[in-house]
Amino acid sequence: MIVDIVHTSFVVQRVFSASPRHTFRFFCEPELKARWNGCHTDWRVLEETFDFRVGGGEVKRWRTLEGKEQTFHSHYLDIVPDARIVYAYEMSFGGTRLSASLVTLTLEEMQRGARMTWTEQVAILSGGEKAAEQRAWGTEEGLDVMIDLAQREGVTEH
Repeated sequence: MIVDIVHTSFVVQRVFSASPRHTFRFFCEPELKARWNGCHTDWRVLEETFDFRVGGGEVKRWRTLEGKEQTFHSHYLDIVPDARIVYAYEMSFGGTRLSASLVTLTLEEMQRGARMTWTEQVAILSGGEKAAEQRAWGTEEGLDVMIDLAQREGVTEH
């Protein structure tokens, strides 16, 4: 049985006191990305790859405390250092594909830092409207963690 697909999009903007060059590091350096993008720290990581280049991608596979697997697969379509990343990704849980997304991330130079714009177009394949709301909320939460991390780590420039 095919369940109705929820198509949605959302835009999240954040301002960093760091330059676009320093902000970009939080997406292209695996150690930095893991620190803001790593949710569910109690889940066991079963597989993890990070290949940040056009044509490359990421794979992450976890096992939850209940023994189910969640997967994340992405593919980088376009990368302009310090300015833009475009990638597609899909997520699955317990063998069911949850969603497929296209993300466009841009960084704009500002007088005192960078403006980041995250635009995500998503097809929610399981979970309906509630899952769509959770995706937007989770993305905002992760990006807020990144801003806090950047400021704590002193990678910001003034």
